Amino acid sequence: MVNSTLVVTLYINPMTGNDTNTGSRLSPFKSLSRALKITKIPTIIHLEPGTYSAANGEVFPLIIPEETTVMGNEANKGAGIVISGSGEYESPSFGIQNITLLLLDDASLLGVTVTNPSAKGTGIWIESAAPTLANNTLRDCGREGVFTTGTAKPEILDNIFVQNTASGLVIAGHSQGKVLRNLFERNPLGLAISDFATPTIANNKLSENRTAIALSRNAQPVLRQNLITKNTQGGLLVNGNAIPDLGNTQDSADNIFSDNNEFDLYNATKQKLISVGNDLNPSLVKGLAELIPANPVAVSTNLSEAPAPSPSPKLPAPVQIDAHWAEPFIQALVSMDLTHRFADGSYQPDQPMTRAQYASLVAIAFNPFPKISAPDFTDVSKDFWAYSAIQVAASGGFVGGFSDRTFRPNQHVQRLQVIVSLVNGLGLAAVDSDILEVYSDRHTIPDYARKAVATATQQKIIVNYPDPQLLAPLRLATRAEVAAMVYQALVAIGRTSAIKSFYVGLHSRS
Repeated sequence: MVNSTLVVTLYINPMTGNDTNTGSRLSPFKSLSRALKITKIPTIIHLEPGTYSAANGEVFPLIIPEETTVMGNEANKGAGIVISGSGEYESPSFGIQNITLLLLDDASLLGVTVTNPSAKGTGIWIESAAPTLANNTLRDCGREGVFTTGTAKPEILDNIFVQNTASGLVIAGHSQGKVLRNLFERNPLGLAISDFATPTIANNKLSENRTAIALSRNAQPVLRQNLITKNTQGGLLVNGNAIPDLGNTQDSADNIFSDNNEFDLYNATKQKLISVGNDLNPSLVKGLAELIPANPVAVSTNLSEAPAPSPSPKLPAPVQIDAHWAEPFIQALVSMDLTHRFADGSYQPDQPMTRAQYASLVAIAFNPFPKISAPDFTDVSKDFWAYSAIQVAASGGFVGGFSDRTFRPNQHVQRLQVIVSLVNGLGLAAVDSDILEVYSDRHTIPDYARKAVATATQQKIIVNYPDPQLLAPLRLATRAEVAAMVYQALVAIGRTSAIKSFYVGLHSRS
């Protein structure tokens, strides 16, 4: 037995149609308003070229219901298929608004041009819904082309936002969603993100606006692989308490800023921004910002095979760590045959640790029981030196991959990532985060990681060198630091005895 859903298909022709027709291909309606009165779902509505306005019988705002797709011509971004008009809509978040279209959950608008000629008019309003906008043109609106708010989670793909009076796109409230491969051109603000919005903004081009992207209040967007160029004032403006994700050592952002007039990045907040892997002109960066290249340190990953178990109770200490603060931890791990040296016999304690090296260490040290099926990472071949260790560490819950199914074995790990990994991988019980008062830089701990850091602090897993009160969560972890924290994790689960060190444990702040 085959289950199927009947899809209603309607046709609109503003030139030759009639609203008394049946809405078929040969007998099209004249107005989109007439077609939207059809209540059956799902529905596909085909728009022929022409202007859809009040003069054509449209009643604004037009409300696109759930599971309804309105289709024009995606190939030319809706050229010649124009929806133009405005009507009052009472937003639960913002009160009375003048809008052209309201899109409800799972609605789709594809291949049309939308214009709202009214002063302070919005082309498309999305409120606490998850519609799709693709291959449209939003132009000449009295305020912005698209406004999202509430808990909206739209997909805004491959559109053109051009010559709108205030902004191309505004993302407010608790909106999330994806904004991918769009063109923002000749708007005062290309993209404005405010309130508690956390969208993903990727692979867009923002050109010839006054300011390309403006953030305010508590916005925390993720910005990846955008081209931000030739904006007459600047590229990215950050206000209030906004914190954009501009990359990290595991995931470089790869945004390109070029030929902007006054600034590439202007941080008007008191919080230092971390930029990893972005192409910026340092002379056009204003405010607190740390610019980190995508691959700040190149380190060899040519580890030797683990030495064969020895009947001797302790192996010789690795070379090149005499008088090093972490020497006791590294020697202890080597004596237990739980860590590798490099092919030349060195340990290189002050080099950053790669994801592959970390996976190898935790796989050997903890030999975790599989909790999940390890994915087949696209960038880790079966003949890669750490393939088996990565599989063990991933299935044991210590490491994971990225959304594109890569593992990125040669990227470096941050101290925070190591701490969270050890707590999660070992399944340690969470404790109250009040214990974080011990750290002078506790404000730099992201909210999502506070419980894990508190737990690791209570369990004396965290090792801070040279200042026991300075956590430095976002700094790259050295091989010595990781070795020490892995050893301390073994102590926490009762697998070995503690090593006395000034850099381990709680120290009261003076």
